[in-house]
Amino acid sequence: MVKRIAVIGLALLGAWSCAAVPTAPPAFFVEQLPADAATRLRLDDRIAAEDAWAALRSGRPDLAKKHLMKLGTANPVREAGLAYADLLAGDLAAAEARFRSSLAGSPDMTPSRVGLAQIYESRREREKAFNEYREILKREPAHRWAAPRFESLRNDLVKEATAAAREALASGNRETAKREFLKVLFYAPETPGAHLELARLYRQEKNTSAALLHFKSAMEGRTADKAVLREYAEFLAESGELGQSLDILEKLAAAEPRDAAIGKRVEELKGKLGVYELPSQYAGIPALEAVTREDLAALIGVKFGDFLDTPGRRTEILVDIAMSWAQRYIIKVASLEIMSVNDNHTFQPRRIINRADLADVAVRLIGVLQARGAKFVPLVETRRIQIADVSSDNFYFPSITRALAFQVMTLTPERRFEPERTVAGEEAIRVLDIIYGLAK
Repeated sequence: MVKRIAVIGLALLGAWSCAAVPTAPPAFFVEQLPADAATRLRLDDRIAAEDAWAALRSGRPDLAKKHLMKLGTANPVREAGLAYADLLAGDLAAAEARFRSSLAGSPDMTPSRVGLAQIYESRREREKAFNEYREILKREPAHRWAAPRFESLRNDLVKEATAAAREALASGNRETAKREFLKVLFYAPETPGAHLELARLYRQEKNTSAALLHFKSAMEGRTADKAVLREYAEFLAESGELGQSLDILEKLAAAEPRDAAIGKRVEELKGKLGVYELPSQYAGIPALEAVTREDLAALIGVKFGDFLDTPGRRTEILVDIAMSWAQRYIIKVASLEIMSVNDNHTFQPRRIINRADLADVAVRLIGVLQARGAKFVPLVETRRIQIADVSSDNFYFPSITRALAFQVMTLTPERRFEPERTVAGEEAIRVLDIIYGLAK
């Protein structure tokens, strides 16, 4: 009996020793071999690659290497597989080099990017890992392994950069705050809070273009609260975009009819825009084929209202503007001598202007703005300017050459100014926009 038990025991021991020992799962995730990469291989190479990947995914890097060595040395699948073998063996430096070599030969090799992302995560090189996750998702937006990890990492990076930016703001370190908020936008470009904070910082620095860019981005795709909309409206007013500012404030006033401060601000902007006197006439100027003197006066009065708020040098008596819709602006530009008045005290509001007239007004306007602190620098010496159709004894020659020197107006390719040509609404607006941009 004892002998039989001993025989049975030895048999069981032998059977156990011959059984397959279960392998531990790999410590790193092994991305499956892409079907398009496999189909490009010859049949023997494809079989070797698939066998190698099966060995890698079961945690047997040494067996995987044997299969991979059957592939050509320049094969990106071979490099990616050997990189995973190094990764599973714990040699991160060798794995990183091979993953990069694989990507050099095939930038779309997703397994190599998955491997690199894991290496960088393990080293806490999170920005590098972020970049690899992003590259994976560019090619495969719904990648089941990368997508949740990318979201988690991005959320952590955004939170940390936001906290660092607010801490910098609290301590008065504006440059660091900007740098950290820009980091937030690198990680998550759609973050409205970061755009808003950057808009505020650039607004304080008088960097209008950058502030406007971030304000607009902050407003996109979200319903901003009343305070933010009011802030945006005030910035637009500061930037000379009175019409846009008024549009936002009127919507706020409709939503908050009891807010006296908003109502008052709406009335102020309406006054600056002259909304009461010129609703349709002013709005129609851009489409005009020929602008009149009253049109030009209104354009200047609205566009440069903040610059021209202080009284002019003298009060002009004008006998022919009582019926003009632009009366208030005519009085302003006449008192500042931006537009001339005839000796008989007439302004001739409905007289159509030509390019010579516009050059004269542009130069006068520049002079007034210079006297109030704006800096204009001629880009060309007037003595070097040659005009084919305006002689030096022309009454408007000095104004025309100065307008050309400041490059607020230009010549045709034949070097003609065309002084008698009438001015369309779009051309007048373009010249005034250039002057406004230089004045700022």
